[in-house]
Amino acid sequence: MGKQRKPVPGKDHLHIFGPAVLLVLLGFVLAYQFVQPAPPERIRMATGLPDGAYYLFGQAYRERLLQEGIELEILDSAGSIDNIGRLSRGEVAVALVQGGTSGNTPEEAGLRSLGSLYFEPLWVFHRRTQPVGRLTDLQGLRIAIGAEGSGTRSLALQLLADNGIAPGNSPLLETGGQAAADALLNGELDAAFFVASPLSPVVRRLLEAEQIQLLSFTRAEAYTRSHRFLSSVILPQGVIDLKRNLPQRPTILLAASANLVVRDDLHPALIGLLLQATRTVHGNGGWFEQSGQFPAPEYLVYPLSGEAERFYQYGPPLLQRYLPFWAATLVDRLKVMLLPFLALMLPLFKIMPPIYRWRMRSRIYRWYREVLTIDHLLFQPDADLEQARAALERIEHEVAHIEIPLSYAEELYDLRLHISLIQQKLERQVGEGG
Repeated sequence: MGKQRKPVPGKDHLHIFGPAVLLVLLGFVLAYQFVQPAPPERIRMATGLPDGAYYLFGQAYRERLLQEGIELEILDSAGSIDNIGRLSRGEVAVALVQGGTSGNTPEEAGLRSLGSLYFEPLWVFHRRTQPVGRLTDLQGLRIAIGAEGSGTRSLALQLLADNGIAPGNSPLLETGGQAAADALLNGELDAAFFVASPLSPVVRRLLEAEQIQLLSFTRAEAYTRSHRFLSSVILPQGVIDLKRNLPQRPTILLAASANLVVRDDLHPALIGLLLQATRTVHGNGGWFEQSGQFPAPEYLVYPLSGEAERFYQYGPPLLQRYLPFWAATLVDRLKVMLLPFLALMLPLFKIMPPIYRWRMRSRIYRWYREVLTIDHLLFQPDADLEQARAALERIEHEVAHIEIPLSYAEELYDLRLHISLIQQKLERQVGEGG
């Protein structure tokens, strides 16, 4: 008789639960194919000239994103038109764009706005020696309209054309920023257009210059009716310098809105993070904005991003409110992994206990077939009792070495009791036959 190999409990568990574990792992592997890639740790943003507000705000966004482990590379540019081109070509993922500068070209179809950030006034400065009451008075004067590729140039050309001013009747110089301000202050220009935040160093410098006058748009309502992307805002008297009472009267300005624009393939998790950064930077308002007015899903250059729309409706993503950005994005990406858990693990939790019970009991019940066969054999007149005795001894020996959990000991001892009963019956028949 060969030596009976003892069952190995760990191996038994592997046989029972191994296929289920493999099935679940396969489900996780398949589900992982649908997990979104992690957001990039570095993205590029086009802003504006280094002395402009776009560049300054870009630096503020950069500091906010660095707190969450995302590096925002700030690139200076000629302005909004240049920024749109860089976005369309995929050179940058994010950019600041002035309202009214969209060309609606096929290349721009993949661009989305995350919202408007603040009012961006149009500042038309002229030398006090020039009597300018409205834009028509600029005809024939030397005018800086902004650099090539800037939103300032695009808007200035529109408004000047509305007033009959064109390169044919007035010298329009494509210069802007600090260079235009220097030329205006030095008398090399008569007027200059700027589209910028009041925080812009160039604007503040010109507002405080005694030889420079800021034009008030007394016909602002006419302009806003003709150009829906423009709004009318008031620069209050004395807001620049109360001591010097600058400006000396309330000044009406036209204003576009600065938009944060992204490519539609930007990782969705970064959209919520960018909007939180803009809320931190612009949420308190300014000279022309109320607290909490911006960022806003209005005054848009391009269609609003779906992720941004959800942000305005429900606030920041739930996970980003309570977890660090890296942890929130990890959990959000892996939520699809819950599918195999729900689809496989829960049913397995229900069917595996019965399978385990059946497997344990099968070690015991499988011997009953041989025991019953021997029992039936004892009723036959020509039964080989010695062979039956040997078979019972073998069964008893092997059953004694069965290893099962204590919770199934009752079934094991029932089997051993039944074997003992058959042995007693066999011994009686042997005695009677003797």
